[in-house]
Amino acid sequence: MKVGNTMKNQPRGIWLAIIGTTLWGVGGTVAQVLFDNYNVNASWLVGARMMIAGILLIIVDAKREGTHVFDIWRTKHNAIMLFLFSIFGMMGIQATYFFAIQAGNSATATVLQFINPTLIIIALAIYHRVWPSRLDMLSVIMATLGTFLVVTSGQLHTLSVPPMAVFWGLLSAVGAAVYTIMPVNLIKEFGAVSVVGWSMLIGSILFSFYHPIWRSVPAPDPMAWLMIAFVIVGGTMMGYLLFLASLSYITPTTASVIDACEPLSATILGVLFLSVHLSVASLIGTGLIISTVFVQAISANKENKGLSE
Repeated sequence: MKVGNTMKNQPRGIWLAIIGTTLWGVGGTVAQVLFDNYNVNASWLVGARMMIAGILLIIVDAKREGTHVFDIWRTKHNAIMLFLFSIFGMMGIQATYFFAIQAGNSATATVLQFINPTLIIIALAIYHRVWPSRLDMLSVIMATLGTFLVVTSGQLHTLSVPPMAVFWGLLSAVGAAVYTIMPVNLIKEFGAVSVVGWSMLIGSILFSFYHPIWRSVPAPDPMAWLMIAFVIVGGTMMGYLLFLASLSYITPTTASVIDACEPLSATILGVLFLSVHLSVASLIGTGLIISTVFVQAISANKENKGLSE
């Protein structure tokens, strides 16, 4: 694609990213409605979501790539890496995120998951044995203070959200960090749709040993199943495909900034429709955590300029 054409279509890419990330946030909010009002089991939704969305993504990739959709299985090394990513990345983030929503609410779960870039900064600093840059350190401080404010509302001796919601939310952030780092080489070689589709399907099969999808099937309520369909198709598959499509028109840095729409949409919907109460301290904490992505965007731009000079 020509550079001029990319710049011309940049607004399209921005809107694709906004819609995609917003769908993720809305999907988490709808999941909370299912847990609270329709007694849908979180473990069942985790397995069903991964299995159906995984199959749909593989079908999309097969229509585009033909038999190449199976290329990732042709070497033992790639198959093992995909299997490991399915366990520690895909299954880990999917399960912990929904468990965090069920234990607390979608707004808190999504915001806590959003501290994963800070965990990546810390992990890479430890791995490379170097101090993070000043901007990275600022991100760590902002995320740490923001997390404290979100979970305590500024009160040193109390939690404003259930302890299990904090536990699963923080584990979800760890899972998101693993999800971001682990599949980089696989995605470069086989494409994100293929890797995510296969890992979702494998993750659902492995998760079924813990909770088979034929157990705890929701009651035949039309509204509940309509919302389940949205969580799987709209909040998972379409959200992902739209965000991926946006990368054809905008840079990954711009897309990462727009990713802030996910916790923003979950927080706004939670406050407006799910009676989620956020204190002033919690709102400040949410703002600090979301703002770290803008700090990282500035850091990425500085690095890119340094490389180009």
